[in-house]
Amino acid sequence: MSHDRVGVRSVVFLATGVLVLPALAGCSSHDEAGKPAAGQDIAPAARGMVADGGTMNWALDALPETLNTFQSDADAGTSRIAGAVLPSLFRLDAQGRPQRNADFLESAEVVEREPRQVVLYKLNQQAVWSDGREIGADDFAAQWRALSGKDTAYWTARNAGYDRIEKIERGANNLEVRVTFNKPYADWRSLFSPLYPKQVMGSPDSFNDGARRRLKATAGPFALTEIDRKAGEVTLGRNPRWWGRPAKLDKLVLREVSRNERAEALAKGKVDLAEIDSAEAGRISLAAGDKAGEGAPAHGPGAQLTPAKALRSWAIVNGSDEEAAQAEYEAREKTRRAVKRYATEQAGLSGYVVRKSLEPAYTQLALNGSAGPLADDRVRRAVARALDREELAEAVLKPLGLPAEPVGSHLALAGQEAYADNSGALGEQDTAEARALLADAGWVPGGPVKNELKDKKKTKTAGGESSAEPTDTESGAGSEAESDDGTYIVGEEDGKPGDSGASVFAPAAAHQKAALTRQADILRLPAEAETEQQRKAERKAAEKADKKRSAKRSAKKAAKKAAERAEERAEKRREHSSESRSGHRSENRLENRFENSRSENRSEKKDAADRTGQQADRQSAVRSHSRDQAKGGAPGAYAPKGTPAPAAGAPLAKDGKPLTLRFVLPSGDGSEPLRAVADRISRMLEKIGVRTETAKVSDSSYFKDHIASGQYDLALYSWPASAFPATDARPIYAKPVPAADGSLNVEQNYTRVGTDHIDQLFDQAISELDEETSRSLVKKADARIWAEAGSIPLYQRPQLTAARPNLANAGAFGFQAPNYEDIGFLKPGAKPSGAPSAK
Repeated sequence: MSHDRVGVRSVVFLATGVLVLPALAGCSSHDEAGKPAAGQDIAPAARGMVADGGTMNWALDALPETLNTFQSDADAGTSRIAGAVLPSLFRLDAQGRPQRNADFLESAEVVEREPRQVVLYKLNQQAVWSDGREIGADDFAAQWRALSGKDTAYWTARNAGYDRIEKIERGANNLEVRVTFNKPYADWRSLFSPLYPKQVMGSPDSFNDGARRRLKATAGPFALTEIDRKAGEVTLGRNPRWWGRPAKLDKLVLREVSRNERAEALAKGKVDLAEIDSAEAGRISLAAGDKAGEGAPAHGPGAQLTPAKALRSWAIVNGSDEEAAQAEYEAREKTRRAVKRYATEQAGLSGYVVRKSLEPAYTQLALNGSAGPLADDRVRRAVARALDREELAEAVLKPLGLPAEPVGSHLALAGQEAYADNSGALGEQDTAEARALLADAGWVPGGPVKNELKDKKKTKTAGGESSAEPTDTESGAGSEAESDDGTYIVGEEDGKPGDSGASVFAPAAAHQKAALTRQADILRLPAEAETEQQRKAERKAAEKADKKRSAKRSAKKAAKKAAERAEERAEKRREHSSESRSGHRSENRLENRFENSRSENRSEKKDAADRTGQQADRQSAVRSHSRDQAKGGAPGAYAPKGTPAPAAGAPLAKDGKPLTLRFVLPSGDGSEPLRAVADRISRMLEKIGVRTETAKVSDSSYFKDHIASGQYDLALYSWPASAFPATDARPIYAKPVPAADGSLNVEQNYTRVGTDHIDQLFDQAISELDEETSRSLVKKADARIWAEAGSIPLYQRPQLTAARPNLANAGAFGFQAPNYEDIGFLKPGAKPSGAPSAK
């Protein structure tokens, strides 16, 4: 992710570890933001402890196709280069909040609000481009004209904010820039970062083509020296015209190293800094332990070779079966080479340390609300309330030693000013309530289900067709079809977007009425009595069965204790054989009275327990409601009072169709963590009677052919956080609208769930110049997004980085933008000591 908001929301990540109502909360103090869940891990060191000179090699997934961050194919490499060689007027701090960059700005503030908003920028008098020209108003004006959207000859990926500017003019001199807006813009600090020279922005040709391979002028601690696409390297050298703190490094080389080649590149010492996954981090940790020991590693390809297996292998090689002996010999040689290669790599990996933090991005469960069962908001809420988000966060982050806290906002992360935990707008995890919501939506257990396999038909889910029999996953939701290996092939029997057998659900007005009815019930206002006899009968039968099971468990415990007491008494009788026969009869009578008394007590306790249990259920419901309301609980997250919850795990059906959701996942080797999370989610959904059908697709087609086109029911992917959510998040949650050609314009809202009210809150927030009020509107919008249950934030993504132990001021940066000029290698004998000084 760009730390200077370069293409912040233009890219969606795979989450692999690499890809409401008016009373809701969302308008309180800064305390809600708290602190970031994890801080930076960059081995901070004062500049005096960092040596001058040297070259640092930094791994990139791929060389960027363009150097223009405002084009659609800009990527992380584009952003990294821009951060080092171009001006950023505001940069993110450790809490993900924009701060003025004093190297370029002396000040920037709103100087007029009426009749138009005017922002006055005062530039650093020393700030110049690499060609010697001072940075000034001409550069601001050229960038505005290119990104305003008025000239379609410019191939821009976005123009948010620039389209609100009315004019740009010089102030008292060329170092003062006055920007006048035609509409108020709260996120004005997001503009002109990065700032390109007018030579790039001045014409469509230079913007569209010229800036893809070279930059005519730069202004940063580094300058663009060379791009060698054949070698896969971008070299940045010290900028001799830089007026700020001089860069410690002579060169910064960005080297292309794909993810599957990263461990080998590290082992061979080709890079000094590289983002890694959990498996590679584990290998580096093991290598550190191996360094202290001797001999071959106790892990890796040869770890499973026991003495018994070695003896068996020797016997086969030296046996009379020549064919088996040859095969075993070849297998041994292959293992020997693998062990040697692994040991060599581990030796190389011992020269690195793992630096870890949390990436400024979160993984979410997306629910496609365009068609199928998830078009019903009650089903979406049921799915959401079945999830134990804490368990999912712990499963991913705890093994890595990172804080495992579920994300409470769609629009910001902990530490950012717009952050508030609004998850209460949906409600906390509650399996019984989730089942009740499904029952309210008409999904009932034991309902008639058409034998579609026998009829050789297919059940349809949102955006496609798949086997009615779920694939075999850890959730145990069903058995795998004999001819299906669980991999979904793009284009094979794919339905068109929106092609679904979903029922037609009530319009929004009906849903609102249902929500108000649920609110009245939760608040214990008068409501109509339940009249459906079948539901009553099912509820009573379930309660009776629960009581019966409880009584059986109590009886078994009592019988066991009675047997133990009887054994003790028998032992005593054997020891006191001189007791009279009358004494034995007396003891038997006492035992009979004791057992009769215990039986009566069990009956009385059972009745009292039943009454207490019913009272506890009511109290639990009140506590759950109060807890959810404390976080902005929405009545729409509850089923109507009296709705029976189906039995746990019972398959649900409606209109002859089972409730099966198609879970689309990438099938690449690096996606195992993502699939593990999906398996846990499937098991959670199974508890409420929702079956999942896993469809594994290639990584290259996962987003384009499935997520963006709506060919899924459930999916996992990540969004980067933004310091400007009113601007950057609006396209992600905007209500889809029909386009002129009849298609649906979803912008970046790939769940296709949105409301007019959410759009209105974003529009109000982006036009509100009072910062506190604007943040309050953003929080209200987030609460509404939670209540719609189109996407469920799960956890902040781990950020793992392999670094040389003597590399300072670099690693897992978290929110904060890298200070490229401070990165370098420690002097001999020096150790990380604290934040860099200004020297």
